[in-house]
Order: sequence, then structure tokens, then C-alpha cells
Amino acid sequence: MKTMVDINEDALVAAAKELGTVTKKDTVNAALAYVAERRRRIDLLLNDPYAIGVGPDITDPDIMAQARR
Repeated sequence: MKTMVDINEDALVAAAKELGTVTKKDTVNAALAYVAERRRRIDLLLNDPYAIGVGPDITDPDIMAQARR
């Protein structure tokens, strides 16, 4: 789909350099894909109780009583 938008040229150049893209179209598409994938990864982490190194057993008093201090 073709869409006309005003794009900040400095941001576009910086994004192209970061993403390794050459054309405006490739840069915009790569940036959109990057943001969408980043959101997906963040959601996975937020929904994984072990992602930050603390599982659901942290609220279990029997398990925590045996934990090293």
C-alpha cells in the first residue's frame, strides 16, 4: 500500500545506518518490523515468570525457608 508521509530525514539516515538499509522504503519497513518484534519480545518476557530469574515459587514459604540467604 502506498502512503505519503513526511519523514524526518535525520532520523531516517540514523535508522538506515543502524539497520543497514539503503532505501527509504527498506528503512521504514525494517524499522516497523523491528518495533513490532521488540514489542513481541517484551510481551514474552513480561508473561514469563522465570524471565527475570524469579519464579512463582518465590511466594512459597516452604521453598523460601530452604533458600540460601
